Amino acid sequence: MAGTLIMPVVDEGLGNSAYLVDLGDGRALAVDAPRDLRAVRAAAARRGLAVAFAADTHLHADFLSGAPQLAADDGAQILASAAGGRAFAHTRLADGDEVDLGGLRLRAWATPGHTAEHLAYLLLDGEQPLGVFTGGSLLVGAVARTDLSGPERTGALARSQYASVRRLLTLPDVTPVYPTHGAGSFCSAPPGADRSTTIGREKAANPLLAAVDEDSFVAALTGLGSFPGYFLRLPEQNRRGPAVVAGAPALAPLTAPQVRALQNDGGQVIDVRPARDYAAGHVPGSLAIPLRDAFATWLGWLADPAAPLVIVAGPDQDLEEVAWQALKIGYENLAGTLAGGMPTWRAGGLPVAVTPVLAPRQADPATVIDVRQASEYADGHLPGAHNIELGALTGQAATVRGRLVVTMCAHGDRAMTAASVLERAGHMAVAVMTGGPPDWAEATGRRLVA
Repeated sequence: MAGTLIMPVVDEGLGNSAYLVDLGDGRALAVDAPRDLRAVRAAAARRGLAVAFAADTHLHADFLSGAPQLAADDGAQILASAAGGRAFAHTRLADGDEVDLGGLRLRAWATPGHTAEHLAYLLLDGEQPLGVFTGGSLLVGAVARTDLSGPERTGALARSQYASVRRLLTLPDVTPVYPTHGAGSFCSAPPGADRSTTIGREKAANPLLAAVDEDSFVAALTGLGSFPGYFLRLPEQNRRGPAVVAGAPALAPLTAPQVRALQNDGGQVIDVRPARDYAAGHVPGSLAIPLRDAFATWLGWLADPAAPLVIVAGPDQDLEEVAWQALKIGYENLAGTLAGGMPTWRAGGLPVAVTPVLAPRQADPATVIDVRQASEYADGHLPGAHNIELGALTGQAATVRGRLVVTMCAHGDRAMTAASVLERAGHMAVAVMTGGPPDWAEATGRRLVA
């Protein structure tokens, strides 16, 4: 079908792309749609489309699938791997199975590696491939990691990934490739703006495809860095099927005494205000996670999914956005939001904590904990600064020593989150350095260490 429109719907925060395919008759196919369907629905509405099919390439680790929601709301037919063992109604597909989309066809290819049950989908017009949805198999300049199912399976899955990628490379060079994971995804994609590619381009430029043999390929898939702990939890939630959300989520207003009672009873206060506002005054023991593209990742990495969550927001922040960000990674226990924000808390005479902020020239490198990823730290850091990744800081907070501890990252948001982690763990003298290593080097005239 000439001119078939394939529309990417990008989640910049998680680094992923869903895809909406206009089937030409008012219906659409959605591939790897997330539970937060607002952007997918907006794209469909712009073209007057109804989602008739919802295909998932694999049991996702980094977000909950929106396919069950599309089935409930739109009557979409869910397409997924028979090997995935999903516990809800769906069309079970195995290698070579095809689905008639009404003129176009979708052919499933078993492409295990990123996960054991992984499928790629060829979109066909007759026998001509219009594109291939590769999920976590072939990415732009990479392939997705194979260590999300435990160390005992990593090696075998890496070898499966090698075979799956080689199979995909048998498609014509001009075949468009539409991966789910892209830049910013902890499922492993290198930085870059491109979200799609072609088979020929990957043959020419993907460094992993230059591996001389299977062993070299497997070796290249090691050392991919840390990933959030919730990645180990979500595949099973996706297998069982995420609960259907009835309408737009809302956060109940809570009084300051109610917030304090919830906190004393094990609830977690999440402060989503900008870092500078948190520093100026916040609920003691709260966790600073500024509302931005990466909010869901850090919420999932640092907050207890079983604890009731109380949100502290600024007057102009979107509480519905906060709720969707939490829901898309399986945080269902949303107790509510502090009505009136910090002014209400202060008016109640309740204690307020303050976090000092230092300019780069004020920071003594010997006191600095650099909370960036290890790869960022290795690219250039302050001499004497100690590296503890933000995701590991909760577990290592007790090992932090020093009369004063200064946290830093690349810009300041992660550093403020780190300071809140340390304050919650009982550290009494914590400050945050604004900016990152280049700012410190410029301010002091000293060189960074690589």
